[in-house]
Amino acid sequence: MISPTSLSGVYLITPPRFGDHRGFFSESWNKKNLMEAGLDLPEFVQDNHSLSREVGTVRGLHFQSPPHAQGKLVRCGRGRIFDVAVDVRKGSDTYGQWVGEKLSFENGKQLWIPAGFLHGFMTLEPDSEIIYKCTDYYAPECDGAVKWDSCGIDWPLEGITPVISEKDEKAQVFAAFETPFTKDNT
Repeated sequence: MISPTSLSGVYLITPPRFGDHRGFFSESWNKKNLMEAGLDLPEFVQDNHSLSREVGTVRGLHFQSPPHAQGKLVRCGRGRIFDVAVDVRKGSDTYGQWVGEKLSFENGKQLWIPAGFLHGFMTLEPDSEIIYKCTDYYAPECDGAVKWDSCGIDWPLEGITPVISEKDEKAQVFAAFETPFTKDNT
């Protein structure tokens, strides 16, 4: 199932699961099936996998600028996360707006975040794993971040103290961010 979000180009994808008494089977990525459903995603060249031990771990808001901008297909391999995309495409009708989805091992949902969006997540269970496919290789010279709490995101913080890396805590605030992305040329 493919569902558009409130941000143009960002989609929630829920691959079918086939289960029995042993567990389930799911094709987490099938380009042909997505194309037949009307979603033609770019080629993926790198897979990433990270583990966050503590509830409330926040990673992001990250981006990779052109010429190595990355689109990401994000899923949760274990635990539960609140995954976020923020539109930073200059000229977009939704510039500065965000969308968040709860992704978990149980629900099997995935979020497609194209280039031109900030990406971040917060763990909602201990030992949560995020697995995501990328459309370009990691390029440290294009790596960037915006402070996680400067975009007006309604993070699910009730009773949670955020755990943040030094790099993410020192990231620039959204108000000072000069986007390298445009609506038509991410």
